[in-house]
Amino acid sequence: MPIAQALLPEFDHEMASTRECLSRIPADKLEWKAHERSWTLRELATHLAKLPKWTVMTLAEESFDMEPVGGELAKEDPVGSVADAVAMFEANVAAARGAIAAASDEQMMASWSLLKGGEEVLSMPRIAVLRSFIMNHAIHHRAQLTVYLRLNDVPVPALYGPSADEAG
Repeated sequence: MPIAQALLPEFDHEMASTRECLSRIPADKLEWKAHERSWTLRELATHLAKLPKWTVMTLAEESFDMEPVGGELAKEDPVGSVADAVAMFEANVAAARGAIAAASDEQMMASWSLLKGGEEVLSMPRIAVLRSFIMNHAIHHRAQLTVYLRLNDVPVPALYGPSADEAG
């Protein structure tokens, strides 16, 4: 079985769970944050909505420089609403899914590097980047979002089994 075909069911499951959490963000709480050092719900929603977009870049490019010498830093313009976050997420997931489905095993196993100022921070096979820096990264921030939901009395969805609010 090709790597892409083995990865897609996991990708679909994790993206569906993330979509469910994003859609539950209260529209009137986008500026709320759990702590002064924490992100607001808007910042968290923006980051989660944009994370799947990295899939396309990871599969198409050999590297990404997060602080290019003489260039602009990557930045995330905040989403305007929960609906905007969900729509952006949907578009990015669709593009990411298409890129994964089209990727060959050779492409998945090719090295990808994260750079900072032209210097290599890390290098690993693209499949490892997809699993760790995209999917696991999204799972990490989705977990933060479920805590934010709980602290705002929003029912937490059943993700890997029942939650205190929903049967699995």
